[in-house]
Amino acid sequence: MSKNIQAIRGMNDCLPEQSSQWQFVENAIRQLVGSYGYQEIRTPIVESTDLFKRSIGEVTDIVEKEMYTFDDRNGDSLTLRPEGTASTVRAGIQHGLLYNQQQRLWYMGPMFRHERPQKGRYRQFHQFGVEIYGLNGPDIDAELILLTARLWKLLGMSEHVTLELNSLGSNEARANYKDKLVSYLSEHKDKLDEDSQRRLESNPLRVLDSKNPDVQAIVTDAPKLIDHLDEDSKVHFEQLMERLDNLGIKYRVNPSLVRGLDYYNRTVFEWVTESLGAQGTVCAGGRYDGLVEQLGGKTTPAVGFALGLERLVLMLQELNLIEQINSVDVYVSAIGITAEVFSIKVAETLRDELPSLGVLTHCGGGNFKKQMKRADASGASIALVIGDSEAEQQVVSVKYLRENKEQQTMSVEQLVAFLSNH
Repeated sequence: MSKNIQAIRGMNDCLPEQSSQWQFVENAIRQLVGSYGYQEIRTPIVESTDLFKRSIGEVTDIVEKEMYTFDDRNGDSLTLRPEGTASTVRAGIQHGLLYNQQQRLWYMGPMFRHERPQKGRYRQFHQFGVEIYGLNGPDIDAELILLTARLWKLLGMSEHVTLELNSLGSNEARANYKDKLVSYLSEHKDKLDEDSQRRLESNPLRVLDSKNPDVQAIVTDAPKLIDHLDEDSKVHFEQLMERLDNLGIKYRVNPSLVRGLDYYNRTVFEWVTESLGAQGTVCAGGRYDGLVEQLGGKTTPAVGFALGLERLVLMLQELNLIEQINSVDVYVSAIGITAEVFSIKVAETLRDELPSLGVLTHCGGGNFKKQMKRADASGASIALVIGDSEAEQQVVSVKYLRENKEQQTMSVEQLVAFLSNH
């Protein structure tokens, strides 16, 4: 007997009961981006490996350890996308969407990273992201943060997240700061863990982001990047904070906040929560004004964010804030051959006249009790009971499943009018 094939570790099925919860979140996202006038972009799941090496950085954890990379039959190195920004920039350059233009784009879909699966963090995961090109002022940074704040409001979770801000400055200012940081950390190298010692050589800013308490104790007294900003970045950051203050958006400046990807500059932000146990990041983003040029395009200012949908759905579940979407409004039952034929016509009429109505038609026969049991399990609020006598008279009986009301009999035309107002 052959062994059952299981899903790949860290790549999970989304079952019908779970998918309705995802739909609740996805519908809120689509409502959100529509209210801001943003446009959706969809990019391939597989890209050239060089795209991510050039954008994310070859010495990042993602490129060094986590990417799903393989050679195709032509010998080309391909990678399952680990994040969405690089693909969006590639598409923008390829299709001429960016140079001397303003674009407000969003995407939603699966990403892939080979890391140890844990609750809320998987090898196939899903992200919602927003990418804005051609705008370089603090006003668009503020709009992006407002958009995320509105999403928390839509989902009823505003009280459970906190905004943290920082500025990474210009590339030149950050390079000068790196020298000072490396000099300081080198004096304490023997106290750094193995991961931080490796990052000290390759990506020293990431040491600031270490979760190791011993390393954090050393980082506390390290030079602060925010104290070494270039003048333009300092003004940009002050103007962003002024706008957020005027708009009533609360935040905390976190000098240790850096992003794990090499392409960020100036504004960086994270929305964090303690509702998942230890503090965790729900949403993160910032500016990456040099990325388009880095990938072969013309110099284009850019800012965006991404959030993991698995972690967001998990958080909403634990806070009891997620709604179960039921796709069935009306259950059509039929007892008898004549009734069965008529019931199908009734169901199709309802779908023609009321396309937003979820109509589930009973199939497989069975007595009245069995059919009503299935009607109740479907989640429908109304069952249409049709026997041969109803079919001969071209009427249906309306049975309430969730309310204590008397059963009614009506024609199909009356039924359409009744359901349109129900």
